[in-house]
Amino acid sequence: MKIHQFPYLAVLCASCLAALPAAAAPFLPRDDAVVLEVLPGKRDDATAAELRRARAAVAAAPKDAAAAARLARRYFELAMEQGDPRYVGYAEAVVRPWPEAAGTPAEMLVLHGKLRQYRHDFPRAMANFDLALQADPANIGARAWRAALLMVQADYAGAMRECELLAPITTELHAVACTAYVDASTGRARAAYARLNAALARDNEREPEFRLWIHTRLAEMAWRIGDHAAAEKHFRQGLALGLDDNFLLAAYADFLLEQGRNAEVVPLLKTWGRSDTLLLRLALAARQLKLAEAEKYVRALGERFADAALRGEKLHLQEEARYLLELKVDARAALAAARENYRTQREPRDALVLIEAALAARDPAAAAPALQWLESSGFESDRLRRLAVQLKAIR
Repeated sequence: MKIHQFPYLAVLCASCLAALPAAAAPFLPRDDAVVLEVLPGKRDDATAAELRRARAAVAAAPKDAAAAARLARRYFELAMEQGDPRYVGYAEAVVRPWPEAAGTPAEMLVLHGKLRQYRHDFPRAMANFDLALQADPANIGARAWRAALLMVQADYAGAMRECELLAPITTELHAVACTAYVDASTGRARAAYARLNAALARDNEREPEFRLWIHTRLAEMAWRIGDHAAAEKHFRQGLALGLDDNFLLAAYADFLLEQGRNAEVVPLLKTWGRSDTLLLRLALAARQLKLAEAEKYVRALGERFADAALRGEKLHLQEEARYLLELKVDARAALAAARENYRTQREPRDALVLIEAALAARDPAAAAPALQWLESSGFESDRLRRLAVQLKAIR
């Protein structure tokens, strides 16, 4: 079982659209055979071959839930690895024949839940995970994803209860990872880092995807407590596993950007422009370095956010807020996006962009929920606390 991510979910509010580039009228093909875009990848590469086999298995047995789950799961993994939401749409098409209701196989309900959380439909995601646990009380994936969603919403007590329920049905490393993730967000980052690092050292045979997840979490904990050397080590150990992972790249890029190491961000992300979250970091670094292509990246981001608005999507509000604040220098529009984002996503990085936007807009009241979270959680971050002091000083 993979817990590849206790997911950090990427999340345009209508009031921000005026700040975005005007979008052309959408193209509507007259024929279903028209090819709109070809996804990256050669027909003979391993992933393409794997997907062809999985699609063929589903076509040969369309009522086989196990075959459909394998294909949908792989599509979802690719979306998370590459930051490309089109794969989520493919996965949704595969699972659509199986209802989100009692009687559907647990593995299919977990997939429905993961796809719902990607779209930020957290109540329906939770309902699917609950149904999966009713069908299979020992379903590790459903339990772990419940913990993940509660973390996204800053319900730390609820997440810890899920970790306690997870412990008897999983390995020591998974159990420690779950509780350490909660503890690191509630004032116990140093102890959580030590405990998780030791558990990882005792379990060298764990699958590489999960080891990557742990190294990313350890890097973030070390970064937060000011041990930049340890953070760098864990980021590089994660990268050395040779796996594509959108979140690892985004977290490492943010680490480099905060230290002014912009020149290292460009080669890290140069080939990742299809991911909105990584294109943002690439644009920020390129702008700081005054590279010729910087404005091309900024325009591309603006066009993507405008296109998302036309589709009614709100999947990257956090990134859009940063785009508006740091690249367009529009504090009011950034604050509107950050506030909209924080209504559903309340992770530390969501609080950070809300506080930064409120500070730029000189509107302390707008960041009140994030300031309250910072005090009540005990979250350890010198940067966040310095910003909070500056914001509170505004009269």
